Amino acid sequence: MTQTNGIRTSSRYSVLDGARKATGALRKVAAEQLSPSILQHLEAVTLTTTTDGTQIYFPCPFKETEALVALKSVEASVAAAIAAERFNQDESERKIEIDLERTAAFGFSTYIATIGGFGKQDARVKSKLKDTDLLKAQSILYRRLSANLYATKNPGEYFHIHGSLEASTTLRMIGLEPYRPDLTDYRECLDTIESHVRQFTTAELETMNAKERQAGVTALKWDDFKRTNHGRALLALPPWEVTKLNDSSPPAAFPSPPTPANPTSKPQILSGIRVLELCRIIAGPAIGRTLAEYGAQVIKVTSPNLSDVPFFQVDGNTGKHTCDLDLKSSSGRRTFEQLLRTADVVLDGYRPGSLERLGYGPEQLVELVKGRGKGIVYVAEDCFGSEGEWAGRPGWQQIADCVTGVAWAQGKFMGLDEPVVPPFPMSDYGTGCMGAIAALTGLLKRATEGGSWVGRTSLCQYDIFLLQLELYDDAVQEKIRTEHDAAFFDLRHVDSVDEVGGRALRSMKRAHPELFDKQLMQTAFSKGYQEEISWCRSPVTIEGLRVGFDRTSRPNGFDPPTWDGWEVEEAVVDG
Repeated sequence: MTQTNGIRTSSRYSVLDGARKATGALRKVAAEQLSPSILQHLEAVTLTTTTDGTQIYFPCPFKETEALVALKSVEASVAAAIAAERFNQDESERKIEIDLERTAAFGFSTYIATIGGFGKQDARVKSKLKDTDLLKAQSILYRRLSANLYATKNPGEYFHIHGSLEASTTLRMIGLEPYRPDLTDYRECLDTIESHVRQFTTAELETMNAKERQAGVTALKWDDFKRTNHGRALLALPPWEVTKLNDSSPPAAFPSPPTPANPTSKPQILSGIRVLELCRIIAGPAIGRTLAEYGAQVIKVTSPNLSDVPFFQVDGNTGKHTCDLDLKSSSGRRTFEQLLRTADVVLDGYRPGSLERLGYGPEQLVELVKGRGKGIVYVAEDCFGSEGEWAGRPGWQQIADCVTGVAWAQGKFMGLDEPVVPPFPMSDYGTGCMGAIAALTGLLKRATEGGSWVGRTSLCQYDIFLLQLELYDDAVQEKIRTEHDAAFFDLRHVDSVDEVGGRALRSMKRAHPELFDKQLMQTAFSKGYQEEISWCRSPVTIEGLRVGFDRTSRPNGFDPPTWDGWEVEEAVVDG
């Protein structure tokens, strides 16, 4: 049985109702970013579920599914507004549905994706992947745990060090060797690293961290974060923001009505749109993945000299082409600028200022494409946001979750007086969704108003939106605790994201098998990996349009750097 907008079957907490309230809250905080044409569609969004709408899937106190449903509702509404502009169809007649189970799956999709039947945490999966962990910051456990939350010298204070994809600098910073072949046991690694972090206060670690330009942060509580100068700066911003650049290019119509992927398929709103994705890990690639789902040609550009997490590419590269270019070399820059000549969107997921230093910041891009008759859309996602005193700091999902108070709230929910990084990189996916909304909005504005546009969002801004929805009340939290495995609640602050995620996954499979139903997944053979791959289906359904991929995933650097030769895999389109 499917429950929809007008149906209530229980007096228990309703995720459906919570999602509608979250959408209302999002409308308020993002009011200036939502045009009347977008709001018109948002009013008509229908939420669907195969359950009674009361299932809370994650062992967390946060309204994650509700927040993601709200964002997917806005995303779909912008897509519908683009369809009205592009296809000259009556806006008022288009039906939009957001599926709760698929949205929840989207929030941890890299944990349920498989390659050759193996998931992220299966040791056998390594043989199926391209090794892009160039500095062994992922594959060697000791180095992997250079990105983890530890207790400090002052009792009750915690600091999340983060060696990113390099590890050595952070380990040396706290007085440890970059490699310890003698340390292979999980607990011994944790104890060794924590014993060194405990030698310092959080203030000392902040100073050391800044000197070495590392991505670490003190774990703050939500109320403490809101009192910081940076917290106050971000609280004054919408979750994402799209602004016009100094460019007088005329309105740029979408490409002529597209040829469907096959004679029976429906049109896609972004077919013919070209996207250059300069991103790694999850949040940035999630933006490009979403744009590919709406039909864009997305080329993920990575440097052959920089690491990326191998397994994240299985899900994150779905629908794209991938190529390696060294933007510090003359040949790499020349090829990139050839691609840029006809690109519509550039996605930036690197440390703030990195692309500017290479000559590819938003204003620089406008100059590079000047005179071609259409503007460009630039979208950046990062950890701390573009305003405030911490705007230039590097960071990742765990860093945002620690600094905003998410980790402390998770720990309290688990009965602890210490922070715990929550299971799964859901703030990555939420940020990716906000970045996709910004890109879609920029394309719509370019078509209707002309010029070039810049969109900005961040992991911290997603966490702020999530925390502003408030936690589940005590009774709901207690119900969640009783549903999940006791082993999950044995976790402590020092347990890694892999350990937290693994225990959460096992508990969720037992408590909520419906979230792992094969109907939520799509499976096809990947020529890039030479393996069968499974990934989660889109949460979005829009009447008269196709929302889905044209091709399976591939590893980084698989394709030549060209806009030619975009294959359409019928098994994917028809699946």
